[in-house]
This record gives sequence, C-alpha cells and structure tokens, in this order.
Amino acid sequence: QVQLVESGGGLVQPGGSLRLSCVASRLTFSTYDMGWYRQAPGKERELVARISSTGAISSGGPTNSPDSIKGRFSISRDNTKNTVYLQMNNLTPEDTAVYYCHARGYGLWYWGQGTQVTVSS
Repeated sequence: QVQLVESGGGLVQPGGSLRLSCVASRLTFSTYDMGWYRQAPGKERELVARISSTGAISSGGPTNSPDSIKGRFSISRDNTKNTVYLQMNNLTPEDTAVYYCHARGYGLWYWGQGTQVTVSS
C-alpha cells in the first residue's frame, strides 16, 4: 500500500517560512509526478504546485494554482530520498490550510493525510 507522509507544518507568524516534506513509500518514486495541494476551511482543495517525474514544474491540473503563491512557494524533489518538498516563504494568514501531498502515475492518484499550516500572529 502506497504511503505519503507529510511533515513540517505548524504555526508560523506572517512573513515567516516553512518547508514541508513528503516521504513516499511503496511506489517507484522517480516515475511519479508529485505535488502539493491545500485546503482551507470552507474552501475546495486547490493545487499549489506539481513537479513531474522529469522535474518539470507546473501549476496546472484539476484547479489552477492561485496567483498569490507564485514567487513565494517552490517545489522540489529528491528521488534518492523518495521525498518532495514545498518551500513556503513570506507566508500570510491566507496561506492557512491543510497541505496535502499527492502522487500521480499510471492512472492512479494517492494522497497523504495532510499537515496543518497556520499563519497567525
């Protein structure tokens, strides 16, 4: 059974930074597109960023990546560690959400359990 385990969330002040990590197991990590979504209370889950198996980064997908995060968030992956990262800088209260890791490949999608990010003073 595929597992995606997120970490790195927490409480941060406005203007602060966090780096989320997602470790994947029981899949051939290097062959999967990996990404981060987020869901704020009362809102739909939305794509933050995706990085393909070849390293191409995009903000497309089922929903459009909100313009407000461009330039502040960056996604990367380390295939030797089966890990995808989301570096988040200059955080605002509007970034408060549960952040979910996902893996896509061979017609299948997998989700992590989510990690809470709260931006508040």
